Amino acid sequence: MKPEYIIYFIIALVGTFGLTVLILRWLIPKLRSLKMGQTILDIGPRWHKNKQGTPTMGGLAFLVAMSVVILTVGVAAVITDNDGWAKRFFITYGMALCYALIGIWDDSLKIRKKENEGFSAAQKFILQVFIAVAYLVAMTFLCDLSTVLYFPYFNISFDLGFFYYIIATLLIVGIVNAVNLTDGIDGLAASVTTVVGGFFAVAAFVSQMLAPALISAMVIGGCVGFLVYNFYPARVFMGDTGSLFLGGLVVGLAFLIDNPLIVLLVGIIYVCEAASDIIQVGCYKLTKKRVFKMAPIHHHFEKCGWGEIKIVVIFSLVTMAVSVVAFFGLAK
Repeated sequence: MKPEYIIYFIIALVGTFGLTVLILRWLIPKLRSLKMGQTILDIGPRWHKNKQGTPTMGGLAFLVAMSVVILTVGVAAVITDNDGWAKRFFITYGMALCYALIGIWDDSLKIRKKENEGFSAAQKFILQVFIAVAYLVAMTFLCDLSTVLYFPYFNISFDLGFFYYIIATLLIVGIVNAVNLTDGIDGLAASVTTVVGGFFAVAAFVSQMLAPALISAMVIGGCVGFLVYNFYPARVFMGDTGSLFLGGLVVGLAFLIDNPLIVLLVGIIYVCEAASDIIQVGCYKLTKKRVFKMAPIHHHFEKCGWGEIKIVVIFSLVTMAVSVVAFFGLAK
């Protein structure tokens, strides 16, 4: 990795961290004064009721922080060293911003209606699919996105042609929603995503790719900065604003390193969260019986007596362990 890449990485990470912390110091009181509080569902764990009114939409902090870093460090990097990575970088970040806009709108509806439901599931899905398709079209025509899909560990690739776009769209929408589901207890989504960001940073350095390195740095810095106020007991929630934004960045990183399927492994916690929700709903509709005490799966462990800190630590450690395994699936 070029020395200047390392410098850009460090500045992006530290800058995003510092700005996120500073913005949240101002934003949390502001959100409280505007009564931008989270509504807690009655069907959730009863001890979550004491979180009622905790400010939400805190994801705005790292969204703004990352945008500032991009307008400074990112632009400087493009001017001094643009080996064709800039288009992929800005298109990927743009996709994440579009998902953040859905989150902002959704959070605003929830606050206005004073309930934990904003968009309908169908409305969200249609918008998310549209963004995913737009991203893939832009990457294809502006960045020559290949329709060859690499399968980690098997060391094989297939040119799927048109079917690549179907699989890629489902992957993008699935991961974005899975990260959203992971954001259910204090510090969980930010902690797991910090580890995932670390994995992609290593992958970027190994491949000597600046675009994923910069985005990884911002993901790590933003999530760690957010944890200063979000770790148990949380003083602010990221809301759909933050979780959908992070989901877009995480899945975008997988495309930037040309290994989309690797996100299913390194993001195993996201996958388990989404799978548990699908299994719970599906089984209940078919048999009127529940597989888990509550879904997504972090709530199941809460019902089993695990504390929030224990869940966050164990889920993060699992992500670290799987990231080591995923590293050996990077080589082509």
